[in-house]
Amino acid sequence: MEKNSGNKKKPLKLSTSGRLQIRKNLGPTGEKNRGNGNKKTIQIVFKNKNNQQKSSSTAKSNFRGSSTFRTAVNNPATTNFTNTNRNKSFENKQKKSVEQKKSQPKKSTLKPIENDFGKTDAKKILEQEGQEYDRFPSLAKIKRAREKEKQKISNDQQENKISRDVLVPDIITVQEIANRMAEKTADVVKSLMKLGVMANATQSLEADTAELVVSELGHNPIRVKDDDILKDIEDFDDSDDLLKTRPPVVTIMGHVDHGKTSLLDAFRKTNIVSGEAGGITQHIGAYQTENSGKKITFIDTPGHAAFSNMRARGSKTTDIIILVVAADDSLKPQTVESIAHAKAAKVPIIVAINKIDLANADADKVRNDLLTQEVIVEKLSGDVLDVEVSATKKINLDKLEEAIHLQADLLNLKANPNRAARGVIIESKLEKGRGSVATVLVQKGTLKVSDIFISGSEWGKVKALINDKGENIKEAMPGTPVEVLGFDSNPLAGDDFIVVESESLAREISEYRFSKIQIQKNTVSKSNVEEMFEKINKGQISSLPILIKTDVQGSAEAIETSITKLSTNEVKVEVIHKGVGAITESDVALANSSNGFIIGFNVRALPHARDMAKRDGIDIKYYSIIYELIDDVKNLLSGLLKPDISEKITGNVEIREVFNISKIGNIAGCMVKEGYIKKNSQIRLLRDNVVIHTGSISSLKRFKDEVSEVKNGFECGVMLENFIDIKSGDIIETFEEVKTDRKL
Repeated sequence: MEKNSGNKKKPLKLSTSGRLQIRKNLGPTGEKNRGNGNKKTIQIVFKNKNNQQKSSSTAKSNFRGSSTFRTAVNNPATTNFTNTNRNKSFENKQKKSVEQKKSQPKKSTLKPIENDFGKTDAKKILEQEGQEYDRFPSLAKIKRAREKEKQKISNDQQENKISRDVLVPDIITVQEIANRMAEKTADVVKSLMKLGVMANATQSLEADTAELVVSELGHNPIRVKDDDILKDIEDFDDSDDLLKTRPPVVTIMGHVDHGKTSLLDAFRKTNIVSGEAGGITQHIGAYQTENSGKKITFIDTPGHAAFSNMRARGSKTTDIIILVVAADDSLKPQTVESIAHAKAAKVPIIVAINKIDLANADADKVRNDLLTQEVIVEKLSGDVLDVEVSATKKINLDKLEEAIHLQADLLNLKANPNRAARGVIIESKLEKGRGSVATVLVQKGTLKVSDIFISGSEWGKVKALINDKGENIKEAMPGTPVEVLGFDSNPLAGDDFIVVESESLAREISEYRFSKIQIQKNTVSKSNVEEMFEKINKGQISSLPILIKTDVQGSAEAIETSITKLSTNEVKVEVIHKGVGAITESDVALANSSNGFIIGFNVRALPHARDMAKRDGIDIKYYSIIYELIDDVKNLLSGLLKPDISEKITGNVEIREVFNISKIGNIAGCMVKEGYIKKNSQIRLLRDNVVIHTGSISSLKRFKDEVSEVKNGFECGVMLENFIDIKSGDIIETFEEVKTDRKL
């Protein structure tokens, strides 16, 4: 017993690394060692302080500090072992350990095993963290990936982007410019924000800002003006080989009840007068007659003064004017007005002396009275055709028709029918069941059904064409009057009528014209004299159209003679009409069409005429003393004369030193020797008394301060505008232009 107790070994104390090693061997990896029955062999490796200095690989050193235990799994009662059993088990253990070492890699010492275990564990942790990171990316990584994807998509879009030519008017909304570029409105707003402009889709942009936005988004801006849209409807001249003869357009004018409509009725072989109120034409009618294969288009204007505007419009659209004068009544005020309108329109006149079948008819008296209006007929060695006719008896109508065709042949009236139609509105009215109906005189081209047109500020599509006989036609040739159905609203009489290519163009032009009309209503209109001064300043021919109305005929003759003598080679006085009586609407209409003004001597304007003159901006001047009238006209003519322009030298400045400043240019250090120098002065640069530059001053300084004037004896710094070739010793000569008004 003592021997056994003496041989008993002390219990072993395991280190921390040893206990971890036991747990590791007892884990799932230890299942493979369960091969020999129910026993499990556990190898415990622990630190031995006495054997840490050597790292031998022999069998003896490998077993130093190691021990082997046998544990019975099914029989826990066998705890006491004999020495024999211990020796046998030791020998068995030794054999098994040798076999295991042959199959396992050798390990030198215990310390590296501990370090290797720690390193392996750390790598596993890092790998696990890396896997978790890849499985759940951070928000920053997701954001970067999204940005890369957006950048890739935008680059692809830029490569496939189409660069467009974008029309940029003076003012355009953000939404409209985005539509023209086919870009998103948000992109346009974003570009504006980069430029420092805060605007939404409905706000308007100036042309300069719009150009920058268009360029930044990769398109080509094309600057256009508001009125460039009208270039699409500008008229053009046709080549001679495309022109064909067209019917003449004849306007019948004259005094009330002198037989204008009856004469037209005789030509058309119909009865029109019975349909008029009181036998007087109440609206402009346009009709076409044909005799022996030759057509004539007639425009019948009202003869009384209330419709003088319509008569003035008729004279603008006509080729020939037939002046109807009653042989028993001779010249009347409206006859004189008709002559004035015809002369203002520069249209040839054919005099039709009507009612020669009456007993008191005197054609020679009519011819002599026409001499007072400077209308000289052929029988009095003049160039104006005259025909004695009778509308009721149909006398000499064929001679009048021959005179019309003769005058038309002299005028060589031709037009191109194979082009887009152009014409003028004769009249417009609103009819029940048909809507807005307008009488159109086709002047060029061929008007067809379903054509899209623009007329003034209105547009529409031709739904039907009706001729003067009430028949539906499919097309209207040049010189043909037709009624057109298809207007949205009534156009104004005298407006143009132009066929365009598309509805979009017609709508755009209509909106532009309507906006111009609204702007014109809200602005103060200039008088005809002011407009005339502007035209003269642009270098156009100087002329002063005047309409004279007096209380007696003698005053009118005296005033006309006096002011005509004031004409010079530069300024010409043109008396377009003189008459006796109050100033009427007809006088205002004539002055408006001639761009002149009205002189009233001891007469006043009628209320309606005064309102009309105020609306159209026609000047009416009243006088009661003829000398004041002549002096005012003389002053007006003096204002039309170009002023005398002379130069006044105001200073002489010597350049004493030249300073070159980067990014600015050359600055001249000067001394004012004579007079003074102003910042707004015109200058000449003299070098050896030779003028090498004429221009203006961009900067004038004294010391560091910007000044407006430097006087004699003081120094200053001068920088010339758009000129840097200055040298020391040059002379700056300052001068001013003095305009002196000329007088007659």
